[in-house]
Amino acid sequence: MQKTGKDYIVFPLDFASVKEAKEYVKLLDGKVGMFKIGLELFIDQGPSVVQMVKKESSAKIFLDLKLHDISATVQRAMERVAILGVDLVTVHCSSLAMLEKAVKGGKGKTGVLGVTLLTDNDANMVEASGFKDKFVKDPGLLVMHRAKMAYEAGCKGVICSGREVQHIKKRFGKSFLAVTPGIRPSWAFLENDDQKRITTPGQAITLGSDLIVIGRPIRDADDPAAAAQKVIQEIEAALSSS
Repeated sequence: MQKTGKDYIVFPLDFASVKEAKEYVKLLDGKVGMFKIGLELFIDQGPSVVQMVKKESSAKIFLDLKLHDISATVQRAMERVAILGVDLVTVHCSSLAMLEKAVKGGKGKTGVLGVTLLTDNDANMVEASGFKDKFVKDPGLLVMHRAKMAYEAGCKGVICSGREVQHIKKRFGKSFLAVTPGIRPSWAFLENDDQKRITTPGQAITLGSDLIVIGRPIRDADDPAAAAQKVIQEIEAALSSS
């Protein structure tokens, strides 16, 4: 089945209450391809929030837990996640062994997305974390290094900024997912924006992103459903011109 504009959109349920999350799931059902459940909501609600999304929507589910622990613990955690029936789960790209165990724990039911470099990180953050000078000078090298680790471990794909998508696709192939957060439409102005490595929806799709995570520009709009439709139109325009 060919993807439509909405299938590229991942909407993060970054809410403190399940009531508010449910309102947005109902509001955006049919207008986004996937809902992302992050740490705040999952810690508050646990697996029940996954069941809520399944009940209220036909969209896929992305559990953004950013697992990072010893390999055996991550494998066991992934085994529990696979039982929930979510489509994707994030794991930090910190070791090949941990990623391999995560993939094993997913049992072919839940895909693993490797987290390469968080989108609020820049060269200063890379330097402060103690990485080699070559990664400080070019954080994109660190992203590619970690993407290679994820690919070799059998992950479904990686989280990366739009800036790295082309390199990842060229090196690891079209089937290796590039999931891009930090999406900011040109029409959306956000105060106190913490994202540093950003792209517009159209740019991300043109570069080859398979999924784009877009939250505040839709969530904070006067009409979230209309804002989602506007993003869909931008995506479809990018698809038609590529």
